[in-house]
Amino acid sequence: MALGSDKRKITRNIKPGQLIWKLADSIRQKKQRQTLSKDAALGRRGEDFAHRYLERAGFKVVARNYRPGADSEIDIVALENEILVFVEVKSRQSAEFGSPDRAIDREKQKHIIRAARSYVTRAGIGWDHVRFDVISIVFTNPPMLEHFRDAFFDGRVI
Repeated sequence: MALGSDKRKITRNIKPGQLIWKLADSIRQKKQRQTLSKDAALGRRGEDFAHRYLERAGFKVVARNYRPGADSEIDIVALENEILVFVEVKSRQSAEFGSPDRAIDREKQKHIIRAARSYVTRAGIGWDHVRFDVISIVFTNPPMLEHFRDAFFDGRVI
């Protein structure tokens, strides 16, 4: 993944602390495994995991799977203080073929930025209050999560 800004890498082992959330996620994920492809179900599981992580880290999640058009999507939109954070979540069963975040190439970044521009226009938020983060999850035992803050940007002044 090409990184365009100063990034800070946070690595943590996440242990589910909330029994109700874990139970609800397990039930939803079991249903998704029956209706979604294996990769899509793993992606949704990763998004659930990232959502819980962000909430515990003090973020306020305001939207998930925001799709302004057919070719772009933002996995999670969250607020951290006065910054609107667009989060791309990448999940893998193992790191055998490299870190999941390596799948976010320049083309994928363009799609995320296009969706973010649509969101901030509708929300009336200034581009200077926006950040793009990436959360990479490898579902080992225990799962490994890496949070890349300010992973990329497009013409934004920091």
